[in-house]
Amino acid sequence: MINKVADSIAQALEGLTDDMTVMVGGFGTAGIPSELLEGMVQVISDQNLTGLTVVNNNAGNGDTGLAALLKTGRIRKIICSFPRQADSHVFDALYRSGKLELELVPQGNLSERIRAAGAGIGAFFTPTGYGTQLAQHADGSPKETREINGRMYVLEYPIHADLALIKAEKGDRWGNLTYRKSARNFGPVMAAAAKRTVASVHEVVALGALDPESVVTPGIYVSHVVQVPRQVTQGAGFKKAA
Repeated sequence: MINKVADSIAQALEGLTDDMTVMVGGFGTAGIPSELLEGMVQVISDQNLTGLTVVNNNAGNGDTGLAALLKTGRIRKIICSFPRQADSHVFDALYRSGKLELELVPQGNLSERIRAAGAGIGAFFTPTGYGTQLAQHADGSPKETREINGRMYVLEYPIHADLALIKAEKGDRWGNLTYRKSARNFGPVMAAAAKRTVASVHEVVALGALDPESVVTPGIYVSHVVQVPRQVTQGAGFKKAA
């Protein structure tokens, strides 16, 4: 019987190794798998893992979530499109001190490079970044370019991952997932681009309870599902489910 529901986050994250590439879903704070990141921090600290590469839309906020992962000092490189914001002090300190590498990727290119990995595309041409430093490799050498129909394009390659950590709304024991509104963002493409995907969900439902037309990420892309409690934040006179 197929049952991808893990008893704990620690169980779902078993088998991590040095030098892994880890994709983390989320756009800003929407759809960030906070509980999985907390578990990841614990695992890499306990196992003394090093040399990890993280792929995310940004480089963390404050001191929690992705920022806490960077703060461990075990992350060698981050690939993202929006590294700096008002509260990105953890990233700033690590980058300025030379303890963290950065590969800056325009957001559309980032999404497409991840999608290409899941779709089995070897490479693709995009006009984004042409004529800028983004059309260079890390060593300063130029990326391949080509003129297509009178417009210049840059050759970009897929981003593959060993592990994806994503947040969904509901899942079943086969790993089929649905998302909540904008929390969906990078989750589906990251799940397809990784060798293993761990998804946190607020509800584990019975097989058949999910409308097949509403399933965004089929279970074939998911290795483990972990149920986490729904966080409730209090504001001025109201409560909001996260």
